[in-house]
Amino acid sequence: MRKGESRGYGFGTFQGVYTPSILTIIGVVMYLRFGWMLGNVGLAVSLAIVTAGSAITFLTGLSISALATNMRMKGGGAYFMLSRSFGAEAGAAMGIPLALSQAIGVSFYVAGFAEALVKSGLPVVGGWDPRLVGFATLFVLAVVATISANVALKSQYFIMAAIAVSLVSFFFGSAPQGLSAPPGGAPLEPGGSWAVFAVFFPAVTGILSGVGMSGDLKDPGRSIPLGTIAAVLTGYVVYMAVPIALAKFVPDAEVLRADSMVLAKCARWPLAILVGVWAATLSSAVGSFLCAPRVFQALSRDRMMPRVFGRGWGRTDDPRFSAFCCFAIAAAGLWFGDINAIAPILTMFNLSTYALLNLSAGLESAMDNPSWRPTFRVKAFFPFLGFALCVGAMFMISPGWSFAALACEFAIWWFAKRRAMRARWGDMRTGLYVSAARFAMSKLEGMAPDLRNWRPDVLAFVELPVRSVEVIDLAKAISGGRGMVTLASVVPEAAGSPEREADFAAILRTAARRRGCDALARIHSAPDQWSGMRDLVRCYGFGPFVPDTILAGVPSDDAQIGPISELTSFLFSRRRNAVLVRERLEPARPADGEVQAKAPDAPPRIDVWWRGQNQNGSFMLALARLMARSADSRLVIRLCQITEEGEDPGDAKKALEKFIADARLEAETFVRAYDRATPPVDVITKASADAEFAFVGLRPPLPGEDSRAYADYFARMRDATAAIPCAVFALAAEGIRFKRIFKE
Repeated sequence: MRKGESRGYGFGTFQGVYTPSILTIIGVVMYLRFGWMLGNVGLAVSLAIVTAGSAITFLTGLSISALATNMRMKGGGAYFMLSRSFGAEAGAAMGIPLALSQAIGVSFYVAGFAEALVKSGLPVVGGWDPRLVGFATLFVLAVVATISANVALKSQYFIMAAIAVSLVSFFFGSAPQGLSAPPGGAPLEPGGSWAVFAVFFPAVTGILSGVGMSGDLKDPGRSIPLGTIAAVLTGYVVYMAVPIALAKFVPDAEVLRADSMVLAKCARWPLAILVGVWAATLSSAVGSFLCAPRVFQALSRDRMMPRVFGRGWGRTDDPRFSAFCCFAIAAAGLWFGDINAIAPILTMFNLSTYALLNLSAGLESAMDNPSWRPTFRVKAFFPFLGFALCVGAMFMISPGWSFAALACEFAIWWFAKRRAMRARWGDMRTGLYVSAARFAMSKLEGMAPDLRNWRPDVLAFVELPVRSVEVIDLAKAISGGRGMVTLASVVPEAAGSPEREADFAAILRTAARRRGCDALARIHSAPDQWSGMRDLVRCYGFGPFVPDTILAGVPSDDAQIGPISELTSFLFSRRRNAVLVRERLEPARPADGEVQAKAPDAPPRIDVWWRGQNQNGSFMLALARLMARSADSRLVIRLCQITEEGEDPGDAKKALEKFIADARLEAETFVRAYDRATPPVDVITKASADAEFAFVGLRPPLPGEDSRAYADYFARMRDATAAIPCAVFALAAEGIRFKRIFKE
């Protein structure tokens, strides 16, 4: 068996999962804060808080159980589950903060143990330095946990025995005599039950300590569900019983609020409670020290951290280097002393991990893919409920720290995404995208077009190899980053094998990515280019997602004018909008010198030649609006118009300005009087020679007009606009009233 596939120690359910989980759950909150909780909110609310907190952990335990029984668990615990569900980036975003929080948490627990020991009032130890006691304790724990996890977990049996004895001592105790409240206790303000919940909730976390031993379990699919659920239920029983007994022993709320050692004063053997407090802190430290290095090891083996962290020693594959790093982190926490400032964000890392585990199980159950076959099945409702409760608990405890934790996790996710790591496993993201697309298409199917939400669904034809990029750039621009774009290319049938088509599609995607265009790619084999383009127009699309705007380049070869004009006629007959862009060339300036000089600092401009008599102008204006609103655009829109014969240019300009105001547009205007001696296309060429883009409307084929006549018309339009840097010819044919976009 290869080292990366080692099963480690082969622990069973009790030693590998139940013991570290229950000992991390039962901690100092129970010993030192249950009296304070009971005194502030009373028995009924205390039991409700315990139930609510335990319910979150129980629901998360159900989700963990379902995930663990649906995959071949290896090392890494929660990180392994999340990375195999949401991908390597999300796994790293959760795993790295979780491992760091567990490593830093060791210093919290060890410092708590040292302080409780020194301040216990016992002889000799009262004069010791808490920091030195902490370092000594940390060193012993590190040696034991690093050399052998088996010894570390067996040592927890003694800790468990000490906690059990302390509980027996408390439940067989009695009401203390002459007990009075020491100074310093103060009730919470009204509505303080939420603050009490925030203090209590960390007491029911801790199940990730057992899950983190997944790589060292003999049968993770069996041990994780049994051990996790049993630990949660055991903790719930204990946490419900303690407040009931304490309320019976000490009915005085003021005493309960003020005396943090009230449990010891009620116990039959007070020393047993002190030993229980020490044991609880040590057990939490041991659990975190065992879990954190194994998460680092799993991250390294998935290439999310340096390789040295993934190295294992011996037959049991102990992560000793990772354990040494965790020791260094915990030692730094002890040295700097007060690290309470970051304590809330560490709690948020645990809660956000719980939330994503619930979300993962809920989504898997809801999608119910063939790959989802857990032996521990749970209805999707319960994981989704757990997710909602975890998110609610995060923001209830501290909205600020919740956002801080999410920001840290997003930064790690972004960094992992930038590295473009290719995972060696599958995850649920494809299934999520397919489910979302299926849902959207089922809702859109049969719905009438809504002009309020119109945007172009572009099918752009690109020739291979990709030499000119005008079509790609214009597709990106007119989609506005919001419409769908498909780059398509027609190849000869002889080159249309599946393997070669996949290679050609990759070339298109690469070209789109280089131009910053988010596009799909489609390759179609056909006997010739033009028949293949018509075939794609007829057949491409799925459900309601059918391209409504076809984009192609204007050929410079006169022999191709006939086919492109025939394609335009075909698009008009199929009710598809046609957008034809001429390859950007160095413009041939008009000889008569009537071109307006462009100011050096003037922003680039889109000219839209507007007549207002058909849908072309409104369609072109909608495209220009999308281009001008794109994130990296400085384009300015200018509405241009040639007046009708006998029309006053001043009146036409006022009408355009009124339209712009009513349509809430930011645009300039340009009006030129009609001149019978000058063809309109010459006016367009002279006025737009300094524009970045010039949209010019095409007329549709006339009834009975043969293809040669329409080709001659198209050729004249192409040649007459040669001085325009980038002429875009448009023909609106979708059958919708684009003018209404600007009237609502």
